[in-house]
Amino acid sequence: MAMIDMLCAISPLDGRYGSKTEDLRGVFSEYGLVKRRVMVECAWLAALCAHPGIPECPALSDEEAALLLALGEGFSLDDAQRVKEIEKTTNHDVKAVEYFIKEKIKGTSLEGRGEFVHFACTSEDVNNMSHALMLRDGLKVLRAAQNEVAEKVAGMARAFASVPMLAHTHGQPASPTTIGKELAVVAARLRRQQDEIDRIVLPAKMNGAVGNFNAHLAAYPDVDWEALARGVIEGFGLRQNRLTIQIEPHDGMAELFDALQRWNTVLLDFDRDVWTYVSMGYFKQKTVKGEIGSSTMPHKVNPIDFENSEGNLGLANAVFAFLARKLPVSRMQRDLTDSTVLRNMGVAFGYSLVAAKSTLKGLGKLELNEARLAEDLDRNWEVLAEPIQTVMRKVGMANPYERLKELTRGRRVTAEIMKEFVEGLELPQADKARLLEMTPATYVGMAERLAMLV
Repeated sequence: MAMIDMLCAISPLDGRYGSKTEDLRGVFSEYGLVKRRVMVECAWLAALCAHPGIPECPALSDEEAALLLALGEGFSLDDAQRVKEIEKTTNHDVKAVEYFIKEKIKGTSLEGRGEFVHFACTSEDVNNMSHALMLRDGLKVLRAAQNEVAEKVAGMARAFASVPMLAHTHGQPASPTTIGKELAVVAARLRRQQDEIDRIVLPAKMNGAVGNFNAHLAAYPDVDWEALARGVIEGFGLRQNRLTIQIEPHDGMAELFDALQRWNTVLLDFDRDVWTYVSMGYFKQKTVKGEIGSSTMPHKVNPIDFENSEGNLGLANAVFAFLARKLPVSRMQRDLTDSTVLRNMGVAFGYSLVAAKSTLKGLGKLELNEARLAEDLDRNWEVLAEPIQTVMRKVGMANPYERLKELTRGRRVTAEIMKEFVEGLELPQADKARLLEMTPATYVGMAERLAMLV
């Protein structure tokens, strides 16, 4: 895309973030939709030709089959422009595709089968399949980015598995953990949602004007139209929905969009945590020569990538949420409110992709500040109140929780104070020795082992 076009784009997805969303253009653009309509129409015609119960539409030769396949697979921008020119006359986008295909096969041995292009179909037979294919192909792009994020976080989890960190619950110092274990939690959450996304097989239909194969049976009452349609649908990796109105009711889309929202929500949660860790000094950010953090404060290195990701995830989820709530609702057998809405699927995918790439960029700039982590741990010896009172409970000492609460609550406690307290306890020697050796940095439980699970 030329720079002037990017500067004039209404949406930042095609403007400022155009380079990040380039892989989605061939999927969710008008060109991407029209191409998939052509692919569906050609697959339907090929299926009709292959059926022995439709003698007026004879079987394809190898050359004819190759020609049909090339119409879809080789569909170009010039082809798309021709379809749009035809649409100026038809004022109907799917009918324009039908006329385009008839035009392309004119003068070939396929010309005699021209009236079997779009045979017995309603526009939604082609559209619902095309939208499902757009989602299928768009998911390949988005899932690759999701996998990259999850693997990056998992790799960091393993690398930092043994690096102790003061945990914070309710924003207050809490029992220590490790950087790696906290990152492992995020990696596991992302992967769980990825598995949920991958389990969804989008439904599709090719059953006519109101879902009953009315016109099909009027022409060929002895053909097993359900089986024929199923072959086309499953050939594209989709699942046949046998019970529909004029449209495929979009419940599968809603399930997918909800699943994508959940993945995005996990990433948004992570973005905010990393932002906070950066502000606490647990992570430093690598400086990039020439970059400016603030127009007036030269010292600043802002966590802008995580902020960018958070903002774009919010936009993505707002669109996904609307799509998931609106699309399953259609008046009686069909209304057209879904048509304009479906054209915005790529918007949600685009913002999701920009967000994932921004998080990846931000993670690539992070450097662990182990000195700051150690400092925070050493300033919070009161977190050892938990193991001390737990051991006191084990041996049956009176009021262990209350005694540690009185010693530690709301105040800073030094190593000396904690050790002096433990020395004064009548504990078994092994227990006392273990507590005296313990520090906030070593009191991390199974964190290191858990971090290695991802």
